[in-house]
Amino acid sequence: MKYDPIKKVFGDAVSGRPFLRKIFYGLLDLMFLRSWHVRKKVKELYPGNSVMKIFDAGMGFGQYTYFMAKRFPESHILAVDVKEEQVADCRKFFTECGMNNVRFDTADLTKINYENEFDFILCVDVMEHIFEDELVFRNFSKALKTGGRLLVNTPSNLGGSDAHSEDDESFIEEHARIGYSKEEIIKKISEAGLDTESFSYSYGKYGTISWRFGIKYPILIAGKSKIFILLLPFYYLFTLWFVLILMWLDVNTENKEGTGVLLVAKKNK
Repeated sequence: MKYDPIKKVFGDAVSGRPFLRKIFYGLLDLMFLRSWHVRKKVKELYPGNSVMKIFDAGMGFGQYTYFMAKRFPESHILAVDVKEEQVADCRKFFTECGMNNVRFDTADLTKINYENEFDFILCVDVMEHIFEDELVFRNFSKALKTGGRLLVNTPSNLGGSDAHSEDDESFIEEHARIGYSKEEIIKKISEAGLDTESFSYSYGKYGTISWRFGIKYPILIAGKSKIFILLLPFYYLFTLWFVLILMWLDVNTENKEGTGVLLVAKKNK
């Protein structure tokens, strides 16, 4: 199914409404397991008083930009997305919030040309949408300062978006690939000139179940008609406790395999 039209419904609902948007960010952080993993890893890598130049590569709704701007108020953040309306919407919201340590720009990650500029690059659920992934990894490597880090979150090839082989149709039609194997993404990162610092799987046995009940089935309901979105609060009334317990278990368990990948790479030279 196409995910972007459903995302647009929620995005339009909070656009121009700062209070609702902050609630929306909180719900995204609560309901999306990847956000639990990403925020935990960022906190492990950098204390709250870190001062850095950060690149949010494909910021989407801007929820991770918001998290980093609040956590690292003395840092400077550049957040980009390929969608102009998304960029304009985020720029307006952050300006209204008085968050002056962030700037936004429209950019295609295959065409960026930064050099030795950033201490940290965050790329969440973006690489699975880009065919020229090796080019993007090289661009990231070039953009990082020596000692800088890249954090990538993306589906694995072990069932990401419920696709278990190249012949399977991904749950998200906009994906360019079903996901990465551990060997493939580490190899591409290395060829780009970066060293893998850590690799872990997310959405293991607990997380996969939580994703289906917490995200997949509700999206299928919402995709039928906008009217069905009104039913989601009643759906979560019965399922949320169960979903949150499974998410906690996924974050606090070492997953031997999973449908998500969380990789940290470092530019050592």
